[in-house]
Amino acid sequence: MCDTGDQQTTATVLVKEPAAAIVEMLKDVTSYEGEDAVFECRLSRETTQDTQWFLGDVPLQSNEMNEIGVQGTRHTLILRKVTLEDCGPISFKVGQHTSTA
Repeated sequence: MCDTGDQQTTATVLVKEPAAAIVEMLKDVTSYEGEDAVFECRLSRETTQDTQWFLGDVPLQSNEMNEIGVQGTRHTLILRKVTLEDCGPISFKVGQHTSTA
């Protein structure tokens, strides 16, 4: 705001977070039934943007079978005690960017 006594004007500043990109893509994983499968990717920057893991078309959430973690720019998914039904594509999405293994 600028106030000169008889005149006044205001303006607003809007700061947007730059989009994060995937700089280290997911890699294929082979595990034996009953073992854990670990997937990892890295982003170009830390972000508050929504990220999402998928098994096929099914969105995953952290629970007793899926552990989703974030440490800085590193995003990990651990599928606990995989079964044959867990075979298929794993995807990670942030903004407009997707990596699949």
